[in-house]
Amino acid sequence: METQLYHALHKGATVQPRSNAGVLMLEDADRVDFLHRMTTNDIARLQPGHSTVTVLTNPTARVLYAFTVMAFPNKLYCLPMVGQTDTLRKHLRSQIFFMDKVKVTNLSSDVTRIRIMGPEAVSLAQKVLLAQELPTTDLSESPEGAFFQKSGSQGVTYILKQNQFDVPGVEVMVPNAESESLIQSLCQEGAVLLTDEDAYNARRIEVGQPAVGHELRDEYNPLEVGLQWTCAENKGCYTGQEIIARQITYDKITKTLVGLRASSPMVEGTDVMVDGRKAGQVTSAAYSPLLEAHVGLAVLKRPQNQPGVHVHLADTDAEVMSLPLSLKETTAESV
Repeated sequence: METQLYHALHKGATVQPRSNAGVLMLEDADRVDFLHRMTTNDIARLQPGHSTVTVLTNPTARVLYAFTVMAFPNKLYCLPMVGQTDTLRKHLRSQIFFMDKVKVTNLSSDVTRIRIMGPEAVSLAQKVLLAQELPTTDLSESPEGAFFQKSGSQGVTYILKQNQFDVPGVEVMVPNAESESLIQSLCQEGAVLLTDEDAYNARRIEVGQPAVGHELRDEYNPLEVGLQWTCAENKGCYTGQEIIARQITYDKITKTLVGLRASSPMVEGTDVMVDGRKAGQVTSAAYSPLLEAHVGLAVLKRPQNQPGVHVHLADTDAEVMSLPLSLKETTAESV
């Protein structure tokens, strides 16, 4: 792990080009109803200029896709997670009924997504992207999920503030022709180019955010991986809705996403054992210089999911921690 990159994620700002994360556009009259009836969040109440995160689940309420939705007056943009743009496009198209007026277009060949992360991400995005906008746009004072746009010679750049999903920061969608110059400008103003996945993964685990192929997979539902806030209540039916509603109403969420802390490395996929019984599985693992410990994420059954519970892995012991992990917020000793 590169120390400079990890330090920037905690104290400054990093910029991460996401070449494998695209943009899908939904158009036509039924675009809102179509996405509303398919996913967990209340897309019908989403106002232009705002975004939300929603989850597409299978009939047993397991996670298929989690993605951001941006609302415009005459279209929706969907921001899939890394590596899922084409599969999400195909899935959405497969769900269009013959009477639906919906068009799904992949804009990925025209747009580059960039993530600015770290405590200075918002102020940096403000300075580089929005400082000259009139009327004055204050990204730091804008609510979670608000986004803004800036016109340029090659097209429109969109700037989305997002702290609840992924590593907190600012998601930028910029025309391909302007992406390199934007990255250079951000780096000239103090951002560090994030090329080390280990540093990113460690920070993601510290803040307790699920990722594709780790927590976001069809083994778990949104409630179990920390995405209950994306499941709108009283919005009507969607695939998997009855199961999710029943678990919330009757307190049947039997396992949840937790942090793990250990003195030795943990391996993803390792069973988490308590008193000789399997309580769950390690879904993410990394070393945290902040905590000076090996950390991980796991989806554990209750009551073994409570902070302070000691668990056994194949080659080490660990302690269950609340999320987000923080040196200041926990008094527990490394195991």
